[in-house]
Amino acid sequence: MSAEPFTRISVIVPVYNEEENVAELHGRIITALSPLSQQWEILYVDDGSRDRSFDRLKAATTNDRRVKIIRFMRNYGQTAAIAAGIDHAQGEVVVFLDADLQNDPKDIPTLLTKLAEGYDVVSGWRAHRKDAFINRKLPSMIANGIISWVTGCHLHDYGCTLKAYRREFLKGFTLYGEMHRFLPAYAYQNGARIVELPVDHHPRTRGTSKYGIERTFKVVLDLITVKFISTYAHKPSYLFGMVGMALIALAVLLVGYLVTMKLLTGASLIESPLLLMSTMFVILGVQSIFLGLIAELLMRTYHESQDKPTYRIKEAVNLTETE
Repeated sequence: MSAEPFTRISVIVPVYNEEENVAELHGRIITALSPLSQQWEILYVDDGSRDRSFDRLKAATTNDRRVKIIRFMRNYGQTAAIAAGIDHAQGEVVVFLDADLQNDPKDIPTLLTKLAEGYDVVSGWRAHRKDAFINRKLPSMIANGIISWVTGCHLHDYGCTLKAYRREFLKGFTLYGEMHRFLPAYAYQNGARIVELPVDHHPRTRGTSKYGIERTFKVVLDLITVKFISTYAHKPSYLFGMVGMALIALAVLLVGYLVTMKLLTGASLIESPLLLMSTMFVILGVQSIFLGLIAELLMRTYHESQDKPTYRIKEAVNLTETE
């Protein structure tokens, strides 16, 4: 398997309220990248931190033009931070890394070595994850299974931020919601060769986690959107038609059941709430899902037609106007 060589690497690190970790994190990243033969840059994206994360970043990165900092006006979320990093990255290879020190920067060269073997995406796999089982690991396992099944891109750990991509597979789509975790699936649908690699994972020792179990529900909703966009964006009538026919078939079955009961037992069709309740719940549920999908499409059209990003930058360090 041959691969195009790469000469420049961009490491993107979303940061939100990690003042206790950023100085040590930066030192570890520098240690990991310094031996590399390729040129590299680090892009920290401060996602509207309310603590001193931005000040600590500036202090740790003074006078190093290879280090760039983007500061958002407010908290837009990890997906927007990753999108900003991609927009301003200059490398042919892009690596994502969390700022909480649970990902280990020393794994970056290992991912790059694997990428050089001919892969387009190397996805970190926290095989020995150091998180609570009930509210972190279990929901993650369920989400990984669902995402793999729906998208056809089978990975153990979609939620691991530590991943390396060839830049061409990060183009052609805009990220919203929690959709950064679906980047491997987007790349897979565009023909990327993907491999998963076990990486170290450390327990959080400073700061607090920004995510809870409610994030799983957001991921499921975004997954519905991803499936719709990837499969039915150019032929929505297929999906809506199939759902419409399924609902009609269900209605026919219910009516058939009620008519049969009428003939056998004399039960009243008018007095039975079964048909009305079933029809109402099915229609309301389907309408709710599809209204969300339609709203998502409208939002994408709004942003992309006007070339508006999903974030606003308050301050930048070491960025030029062309980046």
